[in-house]
Formats: sequence, C-alpha cells, structure tokens
Amino acid sequence: MKIAIIPARGGSKRIPKKNIKVFKGKPIISYAIDVAKKSQLFDKIIVSTDDEKISQTAKKYGAEVPFLRPKSLSDDKTSSVEVIKHCLKYNNKKKQFFEDVCGIYP
Repeated sequence: MKIAIIPARGGSKRIPKKNIKVFKGKPIISYAIDVAKKSQLFDKIIVSTDDEKISQTAKKYGAEVPFLRPKSLSDDKTSSVEVIKHCLKYNNKKKQFFEDVCGIYP
C-alpha cells in the first residue's frame, strides 16, 4: 500500500491558518489533496494537523484526518520526518502498513 501524508499545522506565525486561506477560489490545502488524488498513486491520503478547521477542510476535499496531531509535534521546531513517523505509527497501531510513503506539502 502507498500513503501520501500532508502536514498542515494551524499555528503558522507569518500567515496564521495559511493552509485554509483561499487562493484562486480554493483553500491552499485543497491543491495538495487534489494533486495526490489525481495522481492515482496512493491508497490513502492523510492530512496530519493539529487544527480542527484544517481537519474539516481537508475532509471536505477528500483527505482522511483520522487524528489531530499532538501539540508537542506542532511547533516551529518539529520536523516533517517527526510528523510522518507519528502518522505511520498511528497507522501501524491500526494494523495498516505501507510500502511507500510520500510527503506532500500544501
């Protein structure tokens, strides 16, 4: 199985809630979700976020948001690798394992 993980934290300091800001008629995060869906490469498209509004928007555009990321993994210093590992550990606990993992950024 193949998974796309889209990290989308709510606490951006320069542009708060930038992932759900509208750009050319759609929320910014929707572009990453659309690209992942159109590629037809992934069995799962998961958005990893700490923000309920981003979660709702991601679901509206067809991504899964099975959890809200803990605040400890949602600050300026958290790496993408840590976010992706957290998502994979969550899925492993659900007995879902992936051969290929791709990070896609909004």
